[in-house]
Amino acid sequence: MSDETAAPFLSVVIPAYNEEERLPPTLARIKEYLSRQPYSSEILVVDNASADRTTEVTREAGVEVIEEPRRGKGAAVRTGMLAATGDHILFSDADLSTPIEEVEKLLRELRAGSDVAIASRGLPESKLVKRQPWYRELVGRAGNLLVRAMAVPGIADTQCGFKLFPREVARRVFPAQRLTGAAFDVEVLFIVRHAGWTIAEVPVTWIDSPDTRFSRVRDSLDAVKDLFRIRVNWMLGRYRV
Repeated sequence: MSDETAAPFLSVVIPAYNEEERLPPTLARIKEYLSRQPYSSEILVVDNASADRTTEVTREAGVEVIEEPRRGKGAAVRTGMLAATGDHILFSDADLSTPIEEVEKLLRELRAGSDVAIASRGLPESKLVKRQPWYRELVGRAGNLLVRAMAVPGIADTQCGFKLFPREVARRVFPAQRLTGAAFDVEVLFIVRHAGWTIAEVPVTWIDSPDTRFSRVRDSLDAVKDLFRIRVNWMLGRYRV
């Protein structure tokens, strides 16, 4: 880039909790991919109050890390999305269940006119290389029925951890985000929809990670409670952007 002060084209935000084992190969893969692209980029890891060497291994990889003391993936994502400086801001799970290369599909949707693009495991064209255990899929389907009824109808998969926002949309949506738990994705998409922006749901390749941080009982119950919080927050006018 000729202008050294110009914003990068793409920011990649990675929320991380106790990810000292998975982060080094993830960061190496993302850095290698981005190095081959014609645009400028940055990577931000948000350490979500980890008890291991997540911060240290991130710095050893030469990647910027932000320490977020509040527990909850939603808190880490919000911090990273608001700190990122790219024209386009992607948040990606640390396990890269959605390969970084799939960002090309999301960028294509933004170029075609969509306001936000999200990866989806729930569309017929999605390629699930390694599926979740049957009980997690069952919980996910049941939860999605509630999500469609109470928050974002028409979205097959709100929880895939791979979502792309133009910076100007992210700067308005994420300050309004209030939830820090499992339902923060739903809340963010709810805000996007009610602000009048369009969401492109994009089928992607996806590979289940066996080392999940998801507790199907605790997180599912918390998500149900958070769906009601989203409705209450909306009725109280807390999602104005």
